[in-house]
Amino acid sequence: MNATTATPVASHSKATAVFVCILAALAGLMFGLDIGVISGAQQFIQKEFAVSDETIGLIVSIMMVGAAAGALIAGWLSGHLGRKRSLILGAVLFVAGSLLCSVAWTPDVLIAGRLVLGVAIGLASFTAPLYLAEIAPESIRGAMISLYQLMITIGILVAFLSDTAFSYSGNWRWMLGVIAIPGALFLLGVVFLPYSPRWLMMRGRKPEAEHVLHKLRGSLDTIQKEIADIEEQLKTPQRGIHMFFQNSNFRRSVYLGVLLQVMQQLTGMNVVMYYAPRIFQGMGYDTASQMWFTAVVGLVNVLATFIAIGLVDRLGRKPILYVGFVVMAIGLGVVGTMMHLGIHTHAQQFFTVGMLLIFIVGFAMSAGPLIWTLCSEIQPLKGRDFGIGCSTLTNWVANAIVGWSFLPLLNSIGDAKTFWLYAAFNVVFIGLTLWLVPETKGVTLEQIERNLMAGKPLRRIGQ
Repeated sequence: MNATTATPVASHSKATAVFVCILAALAGLMFGLDIGVISGAQQFIQKEFAVSDETIGLIVSIMMVGAAAGALIAGWLSGHLGRKRSLILGAVLFVAGSLLCSVAWTPDVLIAGRLVLGVAIGLASFTAPLYLAEIAPESIRGAMISLYQLMITIGILVAFLSDTAFSYSGNWRWMLGVIAIPGALFLLGVVFLPYSPRWLMMRGRKPEAEHVLHKLRGSLDTIQKEIADIEEQLKTPQRGIHMFFQNSNFRRSVYLGVLLQVMQQLTGMNVVMYYAPRIFQGMGYDTASQMWFTAVVGLVNVLATFIAIGLVDRLGRKPILYVGFVVMAIGLGVVGTMMHLGIHTHAQQFFTVGMLLIFIVGFAMSAGPLIWTLCSEIQPLKGRDFGIGCSTLTNWVANAIVGWSFLPLLNSIGDAKTFWLYAAFNVVFIGLTLWLVPETKGVTLEQIERNLMAGKPLRRIGQ
């Protein structure tokens, strides 16, 4: 192939790869929609079914229980059915769960629908980033995986805007059911995705893997090198469960991954995502204002995510985490103090909302995306699937506990003390970051693994 024809072919292949990645990343949009949509629907569900705060907490948190179950089986499914078929199954469950929620005739049916949505999220949260990592060209792999995280925040924002639109009629069934439409479109698109070349190689289907790579890469040299790299990687079998029991250094990385996910959930971010209208109600706002401010929360979450994407490889992980935890502690501490003193004027209301939005910025620029980055970087190759699986499962279990416990906390100790509690957690996390979290900027995964296995302190395995 001469130089005049190579560039158009390579450009066409890269464009095809980007299109495939964007389509797969829409799984993050579905993820975000299902996380965000329940926030605006709660007060209308509670009014129609006349249920307690404890039941509302269960309706919110049961989705995370389903997500934990979905994450548990996602590794097996993606290995046996393939990444593409797992995404198809997740899309089917997205649509089915959304429709079941929209027609729920009792709280129990609604809980069942949320459980189905949770399983879909668990499958998608494991499979989509894995598929993106395996399908994207090396030159844009980081950007494509970051796109998945960005899609989650966009999905949350769209859900908040949709809730706001339907709040004027109070029709919570449309709030929950309308997301079946993008779910159906996502399902239609996923059907046309190619199989992952790495999965095809795992199943001994090398010619098919080469055919897929020909569409996505274009260059014969690039295809041959990637095939050789995949063959080399497949020579290193995953032995995570055996390593966990036999190697104390590997256990340290698993425990650190688990701790990082607990830290992320105890920042307080998800209680704001799930209960934003309730929080704004506590500040004295009416229903319409609650919904619009909730939409603003979603918008700030999207925009602040770009801060992390732009700075993580320049400043490093730890400096951004320090800033994030400080900002979150101050934001929630001030919100709690304002609720303790009493919010009586419009100026006090706007100031309190502003401090809550500052908290959102602190999370979205730091712990939101960077915890996931660190969890993938600290695990050694042979135990990576097991280590990431443990941290992902922890995320959903902790998420469920936080989602379920927030309203009982508000009712038992009050708004102010609840926000002070989460502010205190963020102060503790500054110390844990200093003590345990490594700086991994500019360090190869192989070097991190060597340092870990050599027994270096966790905070120094990136040096």
